[in-house]
Amino acid sequence: MRLNACLAAMPGGYLFGEIGRRVRAYEPGAPRPIIHLGIGDVSQPLAPAITEAFVRAAREMGTPQGFHGYPPEQGYPFLRQAIVDADYAPLGVRLDPDEVFVSDGAKTDTSALPELLAPDARVAVTDPVYPAYVDANAMAGRLGRHENGEWSDLVLLPCHPGNGFVPELPGRQVDLLYLCYPNNPTGTVLTRAQLARFVEYALETRTLILFDAAYKAYITDPAIPRSIYEIPGAQQVAVECCSFSKSAGFTGMRCAYTIVPKALTGEVDGRSVSLNALWARRVACRQNGVAYPIQRAAAAALSPEGRAQVDAQVRAYLDNAHRIVRTLQGAGLEVFGGIHAPYVWLRTPEGHSSWDFFDLLLHEAQVVATPGSGFGPAGEGHLRLTAFNSAERTQEALDRILAVLR
Repeated sequence: MRLNACLAAMPGGYLFGEIGRRVRAYEPGAPRPIIHLGIGDVSQPLAPAITEAFVRAAREMGTPQGFHGYPPEQGYPFLRQAIVDADYAPLGVRLDPDEVFVSDGAKTDTSALPELLAPDARVAVTDPVYPAYVDANAMAGRLGRHENGEWSDLVLLPCHPGNGFVPELPGRQVDLLYLCYPNNPTGTVLTRAQLARFVEYALETRTLILFDAAYKAYITDPAIPRSIYEIPGAQQVAVECCSFSKSAGFTGMRCAYTIVPKALTGEVDGRSVSLNALWARRVACRQNGVAYPIQRAAAAALSPEGRAQVDAQVRAYLDNAHRIVRTLQGAGLEVFGGIHAPYVWLRTPEGHSSWDFFDLLLHEAQVVATPGSGFGPAGEGHLRLTAFNSAERTQEALDRILAVLR
């Protein structure tokens, strides 16, 4: 049989798989329980409004009148309308429900959306970056050769303390630009003016922006945009991916949504083509949608009662992030993010690489973090910590880390 040579040629394993391998190898002999501040999985249980809606819908499924089979490919109308009304209308963003596509995860969509583009489309990402963006395009053969830790045809936009973690515009023409804000992994944000600069660039160059807004619920300053569509003209150049995972605890429930505006078009053989129509065609082929009880639960998360409950959970995670920032800064470490995001990005102590410091914390503090080098070349010398544990476990992890640093 003939295999995908691009996939076979990809380097190493997936970042979080390697972290899991190292933790599993060490954990049986660890002197105390390991505390996880690495992979961004939530720890609080689902909010009451969500579980009640989920149970009601599951019971409906057990009746002749309430049974639901295959869901609509784009999602049930009740959820798509709730997303438009609860997530976008308050921001002054006007959308139609048929611009909303419900899926099983933002990771699924951010990895699949490049299928809209030509096989030789050129891609740009910030560096550091969520590795799934890169891997999905590498599997499709868009990134060229992998040499000395970098892809020959991938355009990297470095983000570091020297530029305030604000990437420069691509220096050459690209077809697709990934932006994730609040950012994973650095936990930083863009101001309205900074984001507008990218929209203006995309309008001028006809570049598609894939805007990952999975962490928008963590923004507490109304001056910081929660959606790229708050920027005039963005609906002509941007697709936006959102998720219930980190805002409503759906990491195990799997429900997200992507916005593909009808004003967004591209070219095929000199003719204009709607990306909304292309994505609808692709979705109809590739998925059977998200289960009815989960979509009812997601709609409940957007209700006034549900919103109040999940907002309280988000505030608890933000409190953890703020505590991590204060504690590590107090210990003399250089720390970034963690103000409007559940992620804290810290510079490793002098003399430690990302994986060195990861291993030190694992073996000496029994704390799991994420090595910054796994997010790209600019991530070397950094570590990502997440705020998704309990307040008590977060404090214990910090105490252990401080003991190692002393």
